[in-house]
Amino acid sequence: MEVVYRGIRLTPEEIAAAARAEAVDVVGLSILSGSHMALVEEVLGRLRALGLGATPVVVGGIIPPSDAERLRAAGVARIYTPKDYALNAIVADIVALVGTGTRAA
Repeated sequence: MEVVYRGIRLTPEEIAAAARAEAVDVVGLSILSGSHMALVEEVLGRLRALGLGATPVVVGGIIPPSDAERLRAAGVARIYTPKDYALNAIVADIVALVGTGTRAA
């Protein structure tokens, strides 16, 4: 697995453009600012606009359960919170997500 890291505080536009340029299999977002709803929804929209709507998006951060439900409904494939600390299990989950071809809508 290759990880492409473009830095912190990228805009949704920069994230989507990087996903397209790098031809990624999954987009991972870590958001601790509390602005996860607006940022993730914008990233999803920009990915769709670039024809990358089938690329799974996984999100990590402090995300209340009600927001997690909304994010899943919006198309987020996986959500990880601080209670999800088993890193090997998370990596295996992401590998399985990509390996099975499961895609967010």
